[in-house]
This record gives sequence, structure tokens and C-alpha cells, in this order.
Amino acid sequence: MSEVRIATEPRTEFGKGAARKIRRANKVPAVLYGHGIDPKHLTLPGHEVLLALRTANVLIRLQGDGVDELALPKGVQRDPIRGFVEHVDLLLVKRGEKVTVEIPVTTVGDVNSEGLLDQQLVSIAVEAEATHIPTGVEVDVEGLVIGTVVTAGDLKLPQGTTLIADPEVVVLQVISKPVEAPAEGEAVEGVTPEAEAESGEAASAE
Repeated sequence: MSEVRIATEPRTEFGKGAARKIRRANKVPAVLYGHGIDPKHLTLPGHEVLLALRTANVLIRLQGDGVDELALPKGVQRDPIRGFVEHVDLLLVKRGEKVTVEIPVTTVGDVNSEGLLDQQLVSIAVEAEATHIPTGVEVDVEGLVIGTVVTAGDLKLPQGTTLIADPEVVVLQVISKPVEAPAEGEAVEGVTPEAEAESGEAASAE
């Protein structure tokens, strides 16, 4: 995984008012923590942070004013309406150390035409080297038939990546397509509209 370099500034003012001031300047308040260090309060450029966070588990190289560290985003607060990043918690990491992260689970192909894909997990917890976190794991579902179940233990993880999630947990399965009820006025197979009408009249007479 490549690094994204982001310039940092120290943050010395705190509270809601200070945070709003930072955001009005198109910047993001952040906290860097981990490895037993005192948390470092930082200010990051908003646009660069927004672009970086489009990649899951992005590795960020923080640089500026005495800071030169690698970090992983571990908590992101966004504006619920506009989607702007309002605050970021960053975990300090070192090359060679293992970290636990959630990676996306995606599918390729199409299941058997008689079945329906039911994906129950869109991400899975794994342990990987901090600078070699996989972008995700793919599951080939081409031609899978009804009744097929894929568990976490069935996933083919990249080399050097260890499953943390319960291996028995269901990631996806192929189920039967729901039976559609006949539309109003549409004859049920083997029953004519006339027969249905007569049946209804008989029930009313009773």
C-alpha cells in the first residue's frame, strides 16, 4: 500500500468554537495517538484528507512542525448531511508491526440464474503488517448454486494476512429467489379468472 503524504499543523485551541473556526478554513482537526505517546492535536488540510479517506485503511505520512509519522485513520466523524470530514482519530503505526483492520469484501461474477446472492458481510476483520494492508478480498461467485455458503474461513486472504473474525461466520450465501405473488386480476397457474370469480361468489353466498 502506498503512502499518502499530508502536511500537518499543531493545534493549540480546543473546544467547539475552535473546531468550527478550523473547519471554516477548510481544515480538519485531528488527534494522533498510540505507542504510549501523549496524544498530538493536529490540523490537517480538508481536501487532502477527504481524498485520502476514499481509500480504505489508507496509510498516511504526517509531516510538519516536528511531526514525521505514519498513521492509520481509526475514527472519522463526518457531517451527516454534506459528508464533510469533521474530525479524524489517527493511530500511530511503525513499519513491520501488525495491526487489526477491517478490509472490504467484494464479489466477482454472477450466481446461478435460479439463485439470489445474499451477502451478509461487506467487510472482515484481519491482521496485517501496517505498511502492507490489503485493499480488500474478492470472492468468486460465478455459477454458485442455491444452498452454497461462504464463511470467513473460506476467504482466500493475501499472503501475510491473518483472519481475526470468527472463521465460521457467514459472509455470503446463495438463496432461492422470492416467489412473486400474482398481480391483481392475473390468473393463478391452473385457475382461470372465471373460476376465481365463481369461487368468490360462492364464498359470499355462504
